[in-house]
Amino acid sequence: MKDKFIREVLTLVPFLSVQFGIYRAANNRYVTFVVAAMSFIAILSNSWMLGTRWRLLEDAGGITYVWMMACVPAYLIYLALRWMGAWAERDSADTGRRQLLSAAAKVAVASPFAVLAYGIGVGRLEFYVREVSLAVPGLHPDLEGLRILHLSDVHMSQFLSERDFARVVDMSNGLRANLAIMTGDLISKPGDPMEACVRQLARVKADAGMYGCLGNHEMYAKAEAAVKAEGAKYGIQFLRHEARQVRFGAATMNIGGVDYQKGSERPKYLAGAEKLLAPGALNVMLSHNPDVFPVSAKQGWDLTLAGHTHGGQITFEIVEQYANVARFLTPYVAGEYHLGNAGCYVTRGIGTIGVPARVGVPPEITLLRLRKA
Repeated sequence: MKDKFIREVLTLVPFLSVQFGIYRAANNRYVTFVVAAMSFIAILSNSWMLGTRWRLLEDAGGITYVWMMACVPAYLIYLALRWMGAWAERDSADTGRRQLLSAAAKVAVASPFAVLAYGIGVGRLEFYVREVSLAVPGLHPDLEGLRILHLSDVHMSQFLSERDFARVVDMSNGLRANLAIMTGDLISKPGDPMEACVRQLARVKADAGMYGCLGNHEMYAKAEAAVKAEGAKYGIQFLRHEARQVRFGAATMNIGGVDYQKGSERPKYLAGAEKLLAPGALNVMLSHNPDVFPVSAKQGWDLTLAGHTHGGQITFEIVEQYANVARFLTPYVAGEYHLGNAGCYVTRGIGTIGVPARVGVPPEITLLRLRKA
């Protein structure tokens, strides 16, 4: 746990470097105080990884991360405009250009904070339904048109209340799902309201019930056994390296689920999961981490359902390509993927982690309709 805390703190180094740059550029005692306070809280707030449940510190840590996330593009914009200003200074007679650059600088530097403010106040709670027609080669006729509700990454915490998640469940219940799937991260950390999250999941209406797997945050919170037991009280089956078969007419769907597959243990992805396959059935793998898809496809799983990435959570379109942090972690960021006859769907999820904001990636309630390829 101590090593994890150190790694978490080290991830702050680029953000702390920007804070130091802001301190040097401002040369103002008030800015110095804000920078020092934010940096100290950012480091201290990582102590939640050590098991502390200080709610005030957690809230302050969330605010601090928002500040630091916004500061990075703002500072880069400042550096670019300072360079442009120095270039404009060479033409001392062009006062109009200097005035325009000065006004643009103020707007540009403030824009990242405005964008994140929108992501916190509006974007993270702008739930919507994404309906996807998913092609499956050799699909049994009795599975044609099957409706699968896919939820993931609820992260119920101070940044997503039970009342907010109840809205998600209400929206889901209007979709007339035949089967419901939950692919992990019900909570974010120890002390979060896991029981309340499961209680809301139990309200989801689906003909064949709900099946799920567990995410990395259940692992961090050491709540994997508790989530499985709590789900069982309501008939929700969280699968931990096990499989269950569900009949739809004359067709069988074999649903396998695994605990979070650590990226640091890539050679061990889905070790032994091939033993969970059922010949003649539609084999569906539930894995929180979508990076396992090439392995699940090779093992013979027809469909892999995953979450984890939040679709990047904060993303921007640049020349018809989407830039976000998740792209540095996995090629399977969001949406539909195919390898040979195997398919994968990665949902953008419901909640947030780190920065409590969503920009360009609204929280997603997914409805998958199976069709024969």
